[in-house]
Amino acid sequence: MVDVKVIAEIGCNHKGDMDTAKELIQVASKICGAHVAKFQKRNNSELLTEAEYATPHPVPANSYGSTYGEHREFLEFSVDQHKELQEECRMVGIDYSTSVWDLTSAQEIATLKPNLIKLPSATNQHFTLQEFLCKNFDGEIHVSTGMTTRDEIEKVISFYEKHGRAKDLVVYACTSGYPVAFEDICLMEINRLQENYGDRVKSIGFSGHHLGIAADVAALAIGAAGYQRHGKGEFGWIERHFTLDRTWKGTDHAASLEADGLRRLCRDLKNVSESLSYKQSDMLDVELVQRDKLKWREEKHGANIREVS
Repeated sequence: MVDVKVIAEIGCNHKGDMDTAKELIQVASKICGAHVAKFQKRNNSELLTEAEYATPHPVPANSYGSTYGEHREFLEFSVDQHKELQEECRMVGIDYSTSVWDLTSAQEIATLKPNLIKLPSATNQHFTLQEFLCKNFDGEIHVSTGMTTRDEIEKVISFYEKHGRAKDLVVYACTSGYPVAFEDICLMEINRLQENYGDRVKSIGFSGHHLGIAADVAALAIGAAGYQRHGKGEFGWIERHFTLDRTWKGTDHAASLEADGLRRLCRDLKNVSESLSYKQSDMLDVELVQRDKLKWREEKHGANIREVS
């Protein structure tokens, strides 16, 4: 059995509303069975230039402000609000986490001491941020590899090895797009990460931005097979964006799963995980009963056997 955990990436799908954020946590845990509810934290004045902050949102229909900066600020929760969300997670039995996009956000979220902090693909070359986490955060550090060259991925792994934290590192195969077409998911990147880094990091994961759940089940099977084949590169995590309504205003909803989709994903991953094994004997107990009843045997049917010359 492969022990795979599902991260419900709520991100900013809460639309800047705490009640909606808490409802997303409750649904992800109680209805869907996800293991982690993950948000995002940005310090927008640190991330954006003055010009970027003052520029209108590129898709006005998705904007919550007259400028992109205002839009991002509307969707941002304070550290105290994140602490409240962390407590909500604790009460309903799901782990809390956050992706951090900048150094200030990393410093703030580290004070909450979650079990894991995620770096999105956009931030995986921000080594000042990652050095802070290596030195000041004791939990797992998860890093996505979308829109990242192979040389840059090697640079990330080597950085964590240098800081003695590679065995706390989870690396995700990922294609950055919203949503991603099936031909661009590139699931075999999971195997490449296992082959190159499986014995250097804690675990390999898959972060998807596609439609449906078929690719995630395939990712689990590929990851499990790769681990069994190479004896390294344990596959342990699947992350999907999660919303209550894919028609809501916002950029990420269209590439997210609704409650029933996430519920079915968690169910299917659990069932497939239990099936990923070799037979421990020539015949299983369930087969012995059927063999006795159905299997052709000469001693059972000898009277009806005629020698054919």
